[in-house]
Parts: sequence; C-alpha cells; structure tokens
Amino acid sequence: MTDEIKLALVVLGVGMITVFVILGLVVLTGQILIKIVNSYFPAAAIKSPLSDLNVNPPINQGAKNSKATLAAIVAAVDLVTGGKGKANKIEKMD
Repeated sequence: MTDEIKLALVVLGVGMITVFVILGLVVLTGQILIKIVNSYFPAAAIKSPLSDLNVNPPINQGAKNSKATLAAIVAAVDLVTGGKGKANKIEKMD
C-alpha cells in the first residue's frame, strides 16, 4: 500500500471513531437531561374528556355512538361553555 492510502485509512478511522464518540455523548447527555427534567417536573396526570361523561356508549352500535364521537361532543360542550357545562345525556334529534 502506498503512504497516501495508509493516511486515508487512518483519517477515515479517526473520523469514524470521533463521530461514534460524539453521538454517544449526545445520547448520554440526552438521557441524563430527561432524568433530571422528569425528577424535577413530573408529568401531570392527563384526564380523559370521557371520564366526566355519565353516558356509557352502547356496544356494537357503529360509528354513530363511538368513543371518538362522544369525545368530540364532550370537547365541543367544554369549548362552548368555557368548561362549565357537562353533557349528561346524548340523544339523536329528529
């Protein structure tokens, strides 16, 4: 092998090792930061909009009474009433 190829392989090896070390430091720093943030600022429990709803959706009734529809209705009532309203009963109007 010529000296130029040997130098190229050495530079290639040093570059690959450097990239590996720096990416390892990024991952390690990220994990440490996540642990610190989670210990000082724990995540609040997320409350489902369906938990306040006193209506149990009928099983196997198709999309018209699905959980997504109930969640949309509860969200709309919450938005319109500013959080003061509550959907107690949902019926189809003719």
